[in-house]
Amino acid sequence: MRAMKIGIIGAGHIGSTAARLFIDAGHEVAISNSRGPETLRDLVAELGPNARAATPEEAARFGEVVLLAIPLKDYVTLPGLGGKIAIDAMNYYPNRDGHIAQLDSGERASSELVAGQLKGARVVKAFNTIWFEHLKRQGDTSKPVEQRRVIPISGDDAEAKQAVARLIEEIGFGTIDMGTLRESGAQQPDHPIYNRDVTVAEAREIVKR
Repeated sequence: MRAMKIGIIGAGHIGSTAARLFIDAGHEVAISNSRGPETLRDLVAELGPNARAATPEEAARFGEVVLLAIPLKDYVTLPGLGGKIAIDAMNYYPNRDGHIAQLDSGERASSELVAGQLKGARVVKAFNTIWFEHLKRQGDTSKPVEQRRVIPISGDDAEAKQAVARLIEEIGFGTIDMGTLRESGAQQPDHPIYNRDVTVAEAREIVKR
């Protein structure tokens, strides 16, 4: 896969770990947080010349693909991403995010709310089911994809899902397609695939059951 420009909004555990993995795979990263680029100076120095600190708006403009790794309650602050692939790594935790009636009732999945906010973005749910320490350590490009740790994906845009699946495979993981954004709730906390240290092959069996 060609080198890509990847924006990251959220420089916490998942955002910073993914940044390192994407850079190691040959991509360029612009990473941002809510506190300003100057607070990311040490992280960017550690990540090396293919990383830059940015504001969320700059990261959104920079990336062909943009990873969203902020608390779900802040999704309404996300900058516009029209036409871009947006990887939604956010989870709904009512104790942190406050109760959202549409999510509590099951009327909508959280990624549907995100897609509604980001008009025209090609939203793919991914990177929300794996602990950052596992993300950091468990990727292994030497293994066949079916034998790698799984990172499930969901989305309504087949081409965007393929692009995200390739990124996941480039950093040493494998994926299974969980369906549409409406079905992405099956990747959320309290569901069988969430935070499970299983291979792609094992995940297929879990989902079948």
